[in-house]
Amino acid sequence: MMLRKRVGIQAPKLARGQTAEQRYALELEGLAAVADIVEIPADTPAEFAEGARDMDAIITSWGLRIDRQVVEQLKQCVVIGVSSVGVDMVDVEAATAAGIVVTNVPDIFIEEVADHAMMLLLSVRCLTPTMARMAKSGQWREARPILSRVPRLLGQTLGLFAFGNVARCTARRAKAFGMHVIACDPYVSELEITAAGVEPVNFDELLARSDYLSIHAPHNEETRHVIGAAALRKMKPTVVIVNTARGSIIDEAALIEALEAGTIAGAGLDVLELEPPRQDNPLLTMENVLVTPHVASATTRMWPESRRRVGREVALVLRGRWPMSCVNPTVLPRAPLERWQPYPMDRGPNR
Repeated sequence: MMLRKRVGIQAPKLARGQTAEQRYALELEGLAAVADIVEIPADTPAEFAEGARDMDAIITSWGLRIDRQVVEQLKQCVVIGVSSVGVDMVDVEAATAAGIVVTNVPDIFIEEVADHAMMLLLSVRCLTPTMARMAKSGQWREARPILSRVPRLLGQTLGLFAFGNVARCTARRAKAFGMHVIACDPYVSELEITAAGVEPVNFDELLARSDYLSIHAPHNEETRHVIGAAALRKMKPTVVIVNTARGSIIDEAALIEALEAGTIAGAGLDVLELEPPRQDNPLLTMENVLVTPHVASATTRMWPESRRRVGREVALVLRGRWPMSCVNPTVLPRAPLERWQPYPMDRGPNR
């Protein structure tokens, strides 16, 4: 008989009239058969590390960061489940060194983020905030000449920085508008990119040719500030930059300088380097910039399904199986886990 495992979660402010089982009912849909959820009251990583020391697993989202100091305190943790696509809140390198599997939910809300990327692109291209303001103030005659200087989307080039799930969905939407799509991703083969009807290019080509540049890369040491002053100088003065990935991929100071100097045309940003931003951040008041508060994935489906999925992923590892999504796959051959195989009922033609 399998001994029940314990999964640690940083304790929220307790909701009146609810038990832990009620608060984490969605995670427990996948976990209940193998584990109990243990709330860990903690305001600092050190406090969380003390409470999580003997946990078999951890689930996290946007609470305390699971840094190296926390990871090194974990005595028997085999998996850290992250209920989002990004895993910035976990020191993945430290977890890998400790032999801990890190899972995420990379395919729950890709359509929503792609929708938001296209919304930002279209809104900045059409100067939607400005047009709405002019309509409210009665400036009907003055608005049309402003937009008459904006080229139509048909035939314009959309550049994708990275070609993961969201970028592929964004490419399909852009092609429906008649855009030519190019992509730069050194970790995806050219055959895979071209199979999606997208032209593979190198980074310098991406910068030079894009009329619109949409960022879809993860944030890591390789991508931090990769869109900086040098990259911005290589872009067209008419380019619009869209970012629904992570704020720190763009050097925000360099972006502000380029926008103020007019060396790029505009930006649509769902993510910033500091969130929430300072209220004196120039990006919040620029006419050619649209900022949304990190909401690209937010729909009625996103949060419930993310919680269900992270519970299932953690349950797989606690049962001794590979998860469906692993952020640090080099751990898997070293961990005492079996490769997951679908049950026969999952092998139908539509799976």
